[in-house]
Amino acid sequence: MRHSDIKELRNEQDFKDFYLNDAPVSFCEECNSVSYTHGNGFLEIAKLEGLKKGQKAIEGKQTRRKFYSIILLTEGKIEETIGHQTYHFKAGTLYFVSENQLHIINRWSEDVKGVFCMFDADYFLLCIKHQIKLNQFPFFQMTRKPFIELSERETEMMEHLFWKLNSEKCQKTTFNDDLLTRMFLNIILLEAERIYNKNTAEEPFSLSRKDQLTARFQLLVNQHFIEKKQVADYADLLYIHPNHLNDTIKEVTGFPASHFIQKQLIQEAKSRLLQTNATVSMIAMDLNFTDDSYFGRFFKKQTGVTPLQYRKNHKH
Repeated sequence: MRHSDIKELRNEQDFKDFYLNDAPVSFCEECNSVSYTHGNGFLEIAKLEGLKKGQKAIEGKQTRRKFYSIILLTEGKIEETIGHQTYHFKAGTLYFVSENQLHIINRWSEDVKGVFCMFDADYFLLCIKHQIKLNQFPFFQMTRKPFIELSERETEMMEHLFWKLNSEKCQKTTFNDDLLTRMFLNIILLEAERIYNKNTAEEPFSLSRKDQLTARFQLLVNQHFIEKKQVADYADLLYIHPNHLNDTIKEVTGFPASHFIQKQLIQEAKSRLLQTNATVSMIAMDLNFTDDSYFGRFFKKQTGVTPLQYRKNHKH
């Protein structure tokens, strides 16, 4: 499939425009607008049956989402392709689509029910101090299965948590309310991880050679992004030519290899700006930049604002 055939979905509005006819401003039935917003990022929660009712004829169309999705299926059947694997999900399944993952909705049964939750990395970044990174959750890793089969009790518990998250999101009126909403998202992810680790054995997950290389590269970036900032550094670790590494990463993800190094640096810089009182100079030094001005230019090029402006806009 050519890259031009893949529809890029950047945010919740792109999702609504692509998948739905006459989508509401908000999926929440308690409110039809967001009464309080703070900082960047987004979170949306919807009923699967509501999405099915308004769904366009998008079966078989390939997308690449720039955000994360968690889907709890309580009734019906769903067939979707995540990455290069096609899955048949039944009631009692919790499944995940990570950022930049190729994705196709093949079929939702008419009786489908459950919860759909989507959010981006910036929203999660503000959840709690010293939170684990999204790519450390096993179900968001390319080398692990992107779903869990739940017991009846686990299904009821997860459904309750999602609607509690939705209730907090719709009723938020202050900064502290917003923090509570983000913490509920974190609780859902941590609870899902606990169930995943309990139910899923560490078994090899079938990946193509290109997907395996991409997964190994992303793992190395997570481990070495502070001291290694060039694609050639990672090519050396993988014993391949930089051009081959870059071509493979771009074919699998739609982005050059350098994008993932820069993204990891920016996420770490954002975390330190929000979650510590370190000066910009200290953060630049910790991230192994040669000087403050270079770090400032790099940060502004990636985010559109200076490090100090970002801290001022987001830190309470």
